[in-house]
Amino acid sequence: MILAAANERARTITDTGFEWPTWPAFWRTVSLADYNTRVVIIGTTLLGIAAGVVGTFAYLRKRAMVGDALSHATLPGIAAAFLITGAKSLPPLLIGAAISGVLGILCVLGLRRIPRIKEDAAIGIVLSVFFGAGIVLITFVQKMETGNQAGLDRFIYGKAAGMIFSDAALIGAVALAVLAGVLLMFKEFRAICFDAEYAAAQGWPVMLVDVIMMSLVVLTTVVGLQAVGLILVVALLIIPATAARFWTDDLRTMTLLAGFFGALSGWIGSSFSALLPRMPTGAVIVLCTGLIFFISMMFAPLRGVIASIVRRESLSLKIRYQNLLRAIAEVEEQAAPGISVPYAHLLAERSWKPRQIRGLIRRGFRRGDLHAGDAGGLALTSEGRERANRVLRNHRLWELYLIRYADIAPSHVDRDADMIEHVLSPEIVRELEKALAEAPPIPPSPHAGEVFA
Repeated sequence: MILAAANERARTITDTGFEWPTWPAFWRTVSLADYNTRVVIIGTTLLGIAAGVVGTFAYLRKRAMVGDALSHATLPGIAAAFLITGAKSLPPLLIGAAISGVLGILCVLGLRRIPRIKEDAAIGIVLSVFFGAGIVLITFVQKMETGNQAGLDRFIYGKAAGMIFSDAALIGAVALAVLAGVLLMFKEFRAICFDAEYAAAQGWPVMLVDVIMMSLVVLTTVVGLQAVGLILVVALLIIPATAARFWTDDLRTMTLLAGFFGALSGWIGSSFSALLPRMPTGAVIVLCTGLIFFISMMFAPLRGVIASIVRRESLSLKIRYQNLLRAIAEVEEQAAPGISVPYAHLLAERSWKPRQIRGLIRRGFRRGDLHAGDAGGLALTSEGRERANRVLRNHRLWELYLIRYADIAPSHVDRDADMIEHVLSPEIVRELEKALAEAPPIPPSPHAGEVFA
């Protein structure tokens, strides 16, 4: 039975045509020994660089979906160019795609100026109408005598594996043009991406800069059609830039990272497609960009999910620990310095769970802020008292400020102050001290009642 099941699995793998690459095939791919593999990898890598770099500004300009509309808008231009020329020569098809894509972008910009049509609606309208027109024209192409051999479907799904040297050279030329354009217009692109209204107020030609930026997007999209297809080319424009955003706040670094991620996606995706010939190159490239995005989203130290969880938990622990110190300091304020505070009082102070407060107490002993008091209670060390009084002072200063200047009732101010006191920077504390110049070192509590009895 086991042998029969193994044979059945083997037949299933064989039927799907999947074969693990041999070591010689792997080495020939990695070393770029084969001419066709070398052309495809170089071409897709250059396309990834151009798409990642120019996609950074499209992403920051909030034009991510414009790239999607642009890619779909190229289809009628491709079909119309074939109907006019009757040949599947690449230059006329790309010219038709460029004209149609520019027309689609102009339609989006024009529809946005209509008061009741928002940008997302304008993009949806243009994307649907142009793509529908392209499908209709493709139907006419299929009815021509040469229609079945037109090969226009490669512009929809991509056919990077069929890339020749002239295609790679064209992609390289466009990539150089895009990089040169971004380098020359970097300052202008940065201005309109982050504050277009301010740039316009300073006399910058925002509309012209926007048109130049979108022209670079059009160029990249058009040359990327044959590599990954019009359906997937938007992924190369947006996903590398989005992944780079997780790693940095600096625009130059983000642009370089986006270009690197795009190049890495093109190189790895094309290599996998060469090793597994039945895999579509464009789709594999996009899957590689998705993997890079996932890794960035999860593990980037600046904005990654894991780093965010660690920072949030660290802040939460800091807040709970400072609240513990402040609770003991408030008891000392009402009674006497060095008094032993019962464990039960601390447990009820903020409805802490026993497991949480035990962890906070262990942290206090490790840091030297707490020591065992009388009758099994807890007391502050001199270092701990200094730290606790600093937290208590920030809390009281903020309470006093809210009462005086925000007109918040003393009975409701504690919760607001408790949310802020843990993130007050020294600069803000100095501003509070200036605003409350007559306040004592530790202002008295505005709440009625005894803290500890």
